[in-house]
Amino acid sequence: MAVADEIECSSLDVGVKRNRKILGVEVSMHGAGMDDGMEWDAMWRLTGGVLETRKMSSNTDGAKSHARRDLLLKIQSEAQTCWEESKVFEAEPGNGLPGPGEKFFGNFPYPYMNGLLHLGHAFSLSKLEFGAAYHRLRGSNVLLPFGFHCTGMPIKASADKLAREIQQYGNPPVFPAAEDDSSAEVADDSQADQAAAVAPDKFKSKKSKAAAKTGMQKFQWEIMRGFGLSNEEIAKFQDPSHWLTYFPPLAKEDLKAFGLGCDWRRSFITTDMNPFYDAFVRWQMRKLKKMGKVVKDMRYTIYSPLDGQPCADHDRASGEGVQPQEYVLIKMMVIPPFPPKLKALEGKNVYLAAATLRPETMYGQTNCWVLPDGNYGAFEINETDVFIVTARSALNLAYQHLSRVPEKPTCLAELTGNDLIGLPLKSPLSFNDIIYALPMLTILTDKGTGIVTSVPSDSPDDYMALQDLITKPALRQKYGVQDEWVLPFNVIPIINIPEFGDKSAEKVCLDLKIKSQNDKEKLAEAKRMTYLKGFTDGVMIAGEFNGRKVQEAKPLIKNKLLGEGSAVLYSEPEKKVMSRSGDECVVALTDQWYITYGEAEWKQKAVKCLENMNTFSAETRNGFEHTLGWLNQWACSRSFGLGTRIPWDEQFLVESLSDSTLYMAYYTIAHHLQNGNMYGQEISSIKPEEMTDEVWEYVFCDGPAPNSKISPALLSKMKQEFKYWYPFDIRVSGKDLIQNHLTFSIYNHTALLPEHHWPRGFRCNGHLMLNSEKMSKSTGNFRTLREAIEDFSSDATRFALADAGDGMDDANFVFETANAAILRLTKEITWMEEVIAAESSLRGGPPSTYADHVFANEINIAVKETEKSYNAFMFRDALKSGFYDLQLARDEYRLSCGAAGMNRELLGRFMDVQTRLITPICPHYAEHVWQKILKKEGFAIKAGWPVAGTPDPTLRSANKYLQDSIVLMRKLLQKQESGSKKPKKGAAPPPSAENKLTVGLIYVNEHYDGWKEQCLRVLQSNFDSQARSFAPDEEINEALRNCFIDRETNFKQVQKLCMPFIRFKKDEARNVGPQALNLKLPFGEINVLEENLELIRRQLGLEHVEVLPVFDGAARAKAGKHASVLDKNPPSPETTTDTFRSAPLDSVIVFVYEDIVFSNHNGVRRILWPLDLEHESQRAVAVFVSTTAIAPLPPFCLVVITARRVCSWRAKPLQLWHGRFQCAYTMPPWLEHHRRHRGRQLA
Repeated sequence: MAVADEIECSSLDVGVKRNRKILGVEVSMHGAGMDDGMEWDAMWRLTGGVLETRKMSSNTDGAKSHARRDLLLKIQSEAQTCWEESKVFEAEPGNGLPGPGEKFFGNFPYPYMNGLLHLGHAFSLSKLEFGAAYHRLRGSNVLLPFGFHCTGMPIKASADKLAREIQQYGNPPVFPAAEDDSSAEVADDSQADQAAAVAPDKFKSKKSKAAAKTGMQKFQWEIMRGFGLSNEEIAKFQDPSHWLTYFPPLAKEDLKAFGLGCDWRRSFITTDMNPFYDAFVRWQMRKLKKMGKVVKDMRYTIYSPLDGQPCADHDRASGEGVQPQEYVLIKMMVIPPFPPKLKALEGKNVYLAAATLRPETMYGQTNCWVLPDGNYGAFEINETDVFIVTARSALNLAYQHLSRVPEKPTCLAELTGNDLIGLPLKSPLSFNDIIYALPMLTILTDKGTGIVTSVPSDSPDDYMALQDLITKPALRQKYGVQDEWVLPFNVIPIINIPEFGDKSAEKVCLDLKIKSQNDKEKLAEAKRMTYLKGFTDGVMIAGEFNGRKVQEAKPLIKNKLLGEGSAVLYSEPEKKVMSRSGDECVVALTDQWYITYGEAEWKQKAVKCLENMNTFSAETRNGFEHTLGWLNQWACSRSFGLGTRIPWDEQFLVESLSDSTLYMAYYTIAHHLQNGNMYGQEISSIKPEEMTDEVWEYVFCDGPAPNSKISPALLSKMKQEFKYWYPFDIRVSGKDLIQNHLTFSIYNHTALLPEHHWPRGFRCNGHLMLNSEKMSKSTGNFRTLREAIEDFSSDATRFALADAGDGMDDANFVFETANAAILRLTKEITWMEEVIAAESSLRGGPPSTYADHVFANEINIAVKETEKSYNAFMFRDALKSGFYDLQLARDEYRLSCGAAGMNRELLGRFMDVQTRLITPICPHYAEHVWQKILKKEGFAIKAGWPVAGTPDPTLRSANKYLQDSIVLMRKLLQKQESGSKKPKKGAAPPPSAENKLTVGLIYVNEHYDGWKEQCLRVLQSNFDSQARSFAPDEEINEALRNCFIDRETNFKQVQKLCMPFIRFKKDEARNVGPQALNLKLPFGEINVLEENLELIRRQLGLEHVEVLPVFDGAARAKAGKHASVLDKNPPSPETTTDTFRSAPLDSVIVFVYEDIVFSNHNGVRRILWPLDLEHESQRAVAVFVSTTAIAPLPPFCLVVITARRVCSWRAKPLQLWHGRFQCAYTMPPWLEHHRRHRGRQLA
């Protein structure tokens, strides 16, 4: 079978057939299309290239077989039992401090324990697991611990909800008849996906993604039933502590099944259920407070009214990372007398409260905007003041001490926008004494207050809305707008922007040809153009701060408005935030404990820490730098949920992100404290109350020896173990934690630990998609880790996770890849077993052939490239070079060896190396191969990194040249054969024996010449090899023109030829360096092709192949009527020119057999020389052998016509030989007879 031949096969467990290009690999062909349900294996035999098909095990019932998957599950179980019995993952510190590379400590953000682990967890975790396994394989002392997070409000909220349901509906509950509760579901960005068809094998659910996350199904009981729990079991979850004892052990089971190389002695849960961890968090908080980094004050925070406490990122169902947005609320007083709708408000100060981010523009107010059909209310702020705003903004105001009744807005009148149109207003800083409320059709009531002040000089939206009213009388009439409310008001210049003048909105709207306020896209572009320029380049030309830059005047004008009482501060979430309890969050001004992130000196330390860390990508580093730029004052106290009490104010709990910043240090001594029990409730030589602040300081901060009941030896052992493992080498996480948890961790390490214990690296990744779609329970596109292992096995799951992707972009777990991995791994096991069984039939001795050397070189390259990828934590690349590429090299080697067979020593090295390289990703498979097939000692996971020689890039290039040449030759041969036919209607018959192409002539030019040579010389002289960059194109074109200036050549025509070649060579030089511009390749093309003539002949199905230099006249003559091809498509380095032909009936083969040639069998290729006598084909030919008859042949020759006639010696026929030579290198028996019996006589 040719290298690129396709075999149709189907992925295991997928009922449809899929084409796969398989390069000599045993391929299973099975599935729904097989009538007898049999599985057929296409097996390349070891002796080279003959495809043999044999029947394998079958399903008699025609159902899909899971035998291969089950084999991997069996291997998985055996390997995990072996590891556990041998305690291979239990990490003990060495003596003294470790040197570079001697230890590897990596960790992962502990997952929240209100459910089962899913593939998203496994994806991020796999990055740590693969990296740790690689370092373990290399001989490092590896510590990979794992904890379980239970702090926060979701578990408590779910438990309370379940208790309420049981109290209301009984146990088991009898719920009311199902109703359309779509309104209760939480909207999310993927609502449209819910209507999509769900594959029949996928879990189905009607919940939205956010609903699944928040528990916003109608009943918590139904959510618990979704975990497969019985009614009796569900009732136990009314107690929050039951969640803590139920889910963490399940997660541990799943991670063991996953093959996680974890030291489980160090596992723990958070909250005060674990008294040791509780003591650890208390010490951390007390130390931060003592340092002045935890303070109590009034501050704005995202807040859940339903939960009655701040809602941090981990408490949110949606809106993670959203911060409070501060506005200035402009108080625009309604001038009495009030209209009928506002009569009830007489005697009070009534304001339309407009939220703005640009207080400096208030000098230019011409009117106020309201949404005509918008819903508003008159809300009581205090005894004298009333704000007309939306109910949503009134709720935010009520939690910011801007409501007569705290946290409860009091609405005195319900209004619509139409009720407000025409209200006369007095607005602060406006040059107009009175302005009016007018209709605007594009106001969004989910942002700000629904009241918008209008500054048409600098706001494109305001300008176009005002122009609509001025120029469209019908619009004024529709909304009852009187002319005197609009027409007298002109644009007031207040800010000069150099690029746009002093009426920037008007200019940009005219330039963009915006037609109305409804032209949203162009208006968005107009705002983008003016707002930033207005802030950075604008200068005030009106008001008290005339002449000042806008960025200087902005805070001054803001303070002026607030100081005069003409405005108040107002905040709301930047975007919609939903708590896990299901309510929309507000911004509240709360008196709470918070950590002073962002404080200048502390921030400087954090920046220094980041500068010295490995973030593995520029995008990750940029994320941290951005977060450090804005992060400021994080609320660290909660009044509801589970966790550790704030030591000095026990009415509050430490919030879930603030107890999770330093626990990596806790891992280093957890087994000494908890004695292997994750709850810290096992009998230990240390009691929780003995872990005082002085003990923690001694162990982690080089504090003085404490006066403690803990033995000095144990204290010293814990301290030494911490110092051995710390700092940790890497923390792996999803990218969403950069903006909180990971940055918090940097801050806390720099505050609490000495600099030599600061983190060394953070690696972040994107989210995981399944089959190119978002992972979501609502669509059924979701898999728990347990389900994935059951469906595919651990190693196939890990294989697909490694293949899913590595960077910060979202990765893609493909079920077909996991199924294909099952096939690949099990078939590789079978192949290795057969190689071992047939070992005696393999070619012995050291590697000696060209194919041997190429394969050995590819193994060395695979080792080096895979090592580089593992070190960079780029596991998809490691999988490619260490498995995919290595297997392709093996298959190519098998094909290249032909009848000579593969080398036994080389195949043994291949199996050894491949097993080691795949070990971090597929450890169970590797362990099975290592111990059961290769019969090696010890564990594969600690086998050591394979030793490799220095890769030979020239040999790889030469082999690529050879393989590419064969592919091009095959295409040309197929084209030439199809072109020689004269097909009638329908399929053309294969070429007959008479017209089959059997001879190939390969013409080679090893040196660039002509215009290509000139191009390369120009590029060489204009290339900076250090920077790998070229001179400007203009200089290169001028140099190229000078090369042809004295020649009778049309330069434009030459330039058309040159440009594609130059672009190609420039790209190549940037990638590989100046060698790409050499005038010849770094290897002899003729030598490579001649050394592999047998392979070329076999691959192309030819009887005879020659490699010829293109400038040799005699060689060109052999092309015969095809010689014109050499001029039309001349060969050049990397590209041969090939011709093919059939041997004519009357052709001559001349065998030169001087005695020295036949005695040592050298020059076998030279004794074959076809001469085309097609012009003599109609008559008998007699060729006389003499010193002069056939010049310039040597005097002693045997001439044979390979058709139906044979020439004789001395013009007498000797014999008639029918047929053609089947192999150019095999001497026919009759020729051997002549050599033996006539050679001396002729001599």
